[in-house]
Amino acid sequence: MKLAYDGVSARIQQGLWWVVLLVAMALVAPVQAKAPVRAPATTKTVLVMGDSLSAGYGIDVRQGWVSLLDQRLKSTNARWAVVNASVSGETTAGGLSRLPAALARAKPGVVVIELGANDGLRGLPVRDMQANLDRMVKLSKASGAKVLVIGTRMPPNLGRAYTEGFANAYATVARTNGVTLLPFFLEPIMLDRAAFQRDNLHPTAAVQPRLLDHVWRPLAPMLR
Repeated sequence: MKLAYDGVSARIQQGLWWVVLLVAMALVAPVQAKAPVRAPATTKTVLVMGDSLSAGYGIDVRQGWVSLLDQRLKSTNARWAVVNASVSGETTAGGLSRLPAALARAKPGVVVIELGANDGLRGLPVRDMQANLDRMVKLSKASGAKVLVIGTRMPPNLGRAYTEGFANAYATVARTNGVTLLPFFLEPIMLDRAAFQRDNLHPTAAVQPRLLDHVWRPLAPMLR
């Protein structure tokens, strides 16, 4: 397993507003995702399967980190294009149900999986989330794609056993399948309230480049 980072700063445990952030993410109702558009045959595709953090909730979708990734690739590596199949409010079960069709359409060279927060906030068993993520990774690898798993963290008020089990689920899936792991997507901005929209829930457009840079570190070697 290739770890993008060895750990997450203990400072993320600070601030009661973090609990509010995560709870609100679970309240963002899933919306119908548009069918991913197959990239031209001359390009390779990065398929992103995520929730509201990757769907650009509350901002112009063109300002979201996934769109910025597409722009970066077009300017630096014309061989790659991005298909964003993220859905606000998505769970790992929902992502798993949509993945086969997304793989068939996009035929990706890389699959980025950014899911799980809504599972935790709905109180779903960690073993179920882990099983869904594991199946998504296996399906992606079977299609011939490399995989980047992007993790999240649960607030400490859910209890140490749950929060540690939740984090370990991502590590276990990545390790057993031999894929790349980014442990915590929001790590670069978690303690910066100005990095979030007026509702203090979702990242602003201004910090999307920081989130892209955070993902770019483990993702870039996969595009070579």
